[in-house]
Amino acid sequence: MKTRFYFSCALLLFLTPTAFAQPNERDMEKEKLIWQKLESIAPRSVETFKEATIALDERDYQKAARLYEVVFKKGPDFDPVMRRLGGSLVEIGRRQEGLALLEKAIEKNRSPENLVSLAQHLSFIAEDKRAPRQDLERAMILGKEAANANSANDPSYWALVAQLSLELDREEDLREATRMMVKKHPEAMATHYFSAILAATDGDWIKAEEEVKKAQSMGLPSEVADQLLASGIHTRATVWRYAYYSLYLVAVWVVGLAVLYGLGKVFSKKTLQWLETSDPNAEVGGNDLPIRKYYRRLINVAGVYYYISIPVVIFLVLATASSITYAFVMAGRIPIKLVAVLAFGAVVTVYKMIRSLFIKIESEDPGRPLREDESPELWVLVRDVARTVDTRAVDEIRITPGTEMAVYERGSFKERMQDRAHRILILGVGTLNGFNQNAFRAVLAHEYGHFAHRDTAGGDVAIRVNTDMMKFGFAMIESGQAVWWNIAFQFLRLYDFLFRRISHGATRLQEVLADRVAAAKYSAQAFEDGLTHVIRRQVEFDDIVYWEITNANDARRALNNLYELKPSEAQSVEQKISEAMNRATSEDDTHPSPAERFRLAHRVRCNSELGSPGMVWDLFTNRRAITDEMSSLINKQVEAVSET
Repeated sequence: MKTRFYFSCALLLFLTPTAFAQPNERDMEKEKLIWQKLESIAPRSVETFKEATIALDERDYQKAARLYEVVFKKGPDFDPVMRRLGGSLVEIGRRQEGLALLEKAIEKNRSPENLVSLAQHLSFIAEDKRAPRQDLERAMILGKEAANANSANDPSYWALVAQLSLELDREEDLREATRMMVKKHPEAMATHYFSAILAATDGDWIKAEEEVKKAQSMGLPSEVADQLLASGIHTRATVWRYAYYSLYLVAVWVVGLAVLYGLGKVFSKKTLQWLETSDPNAEVGGNDLPIRKYYRRLINVAGVYYYISIPVVIFLVLATASSITYAFVMAGRIPIKLVAVLAFGAVVTVYKMIRSLFIKIESEDPGRPLREDESPELWVLVRDVARTVDTRAVDEIRITPGTEMAVYERGSFKERMQDRAHRILILGVGTLNGFNQNAFRAVLAHEYGHFAHRDTAGGDVAIRVNTDMMKFGFAMIESGQAVWWNIAFQFLRLYDFLFRRISHGATRLQEVLADRVAAAKYSAQAFEDGLTHVIRRQVEFDDIVYWEITNANDARRALNNLYELKPSEAQSVEQKISEAMNRATSEDDTHPSPAERFRLAHRVRCNSELGSPGMVWDLFTNRRAITDEMSSLINKQVEAVSET
């Protein structure tokens, strides 16, 4: 039985007949009754009886036996003297003679004291010997009868039953005895000792350790308590205690994820309400400042939470692999290949997760700078729009082959916070065909609105988190660990979803506020025309590039000038444009739907006069040279891909 292992290291403490024979102090009321009864039988033996009892309590068994024998001769039918003399004789080695007297005492009076006394001495031979099993079996019967009949506040009765249960490997009897001790004697040292044994039997190691320490504080010898704890209780209790701490930590972490998700939903809802109820003609930085400030804080908290989550995920990965392996060990069958796969996956996952934090991705500016002499009038327009929006103009324009139109800042965090960073406008050449200058001004005013609102000044945490998640995702795919059963991969998917919902909610707010700037400075209609043109050109240019590359590959020729071609699938292009313009806004969108943006923009009043009409291409000195250059660049990229 499991209990024997934990009982054996402290067995010597209890395998003496007096271990639980008496409470710490004798019940003097009972003693007086015994004296009175003895006085009626042998009056001159009372003092001798008292002296013998003192010797017994001092464990001077030789003296006790000698004095009790004197009393026994005067009162041979007096069961208390039979009991105490019998016990003293057993202690001095006259076992059979002592047991016979104890049996005679029971025949005379089947009292709890007589029953438990015989039970104790039947179960004891010597410190290095165990009693025969038949003696232990009879001792158990007598002990139970004594414990049930005992009405005094004496824990030794049920303690003896618990001790015998351990000796006889009777777990149910041990449970019953311990339950009775807890019920009747909760503050007894033996109660906590046997509770510790039972808790260890049940695998409740933390409780077992606590009970051992409680018993020690109530008198259990330190060497016995130390042996018991060293038998495995302390080690296992420590393991389980830290396991519970870990589970609590994981639970708190999961709650944190849920709170972040909930806050993201709340902020998104509040943002929509604010957009509908706020004054669209109010200056940015007034009524809308708190919501932007709190959104930024939420994003920063969510970003930091990603890095806080990494140690938790590492723990879960290692703990899961270890737990599965341990389960196989306990089952007695270890599938080597499966365990090897688990171990390899866990190690690789942890390594890739940590390594992804330290890999530096070198970023390059897109396209190439547009010199001022290539488009002096465009530079004039760009600076004029900056003055209209009342913000600092861009320091650099970079043209790209695509249809991008965006702004960003290059510089240190301090430079961006102090508005001293290098401002850059990205201008996709694919957007420029048919782009009206007034519509262009409105879209550019929208981009300058981001500068004016300092949207491009912050965002370091969000950028860093997105970059690190992307690096970790690529690393997982590369190492073959992007599988459904990998906890780290599932965490990455979950956190990407959560962080995207939070950060994209903030960017949608930024876009609407920038739209207000464009509508206020150049009219809602001009902004609608401009954004509609950009969307149209994105769809058209994608169609042009796709079919031209396909036809060029089939004909094994170089690409024609992409910026002079027309879409080949007009009906399909118009359908895609309509879908892009009228789509519903989802929580994963970085920008609200165009229809929603136009509706909100038309609530803004515009008191400015439109600028001079014309096309954006009119602002360039050599349109053909730029379009040929961009087409050639795309052609080289296509050739490079074909070669690989």
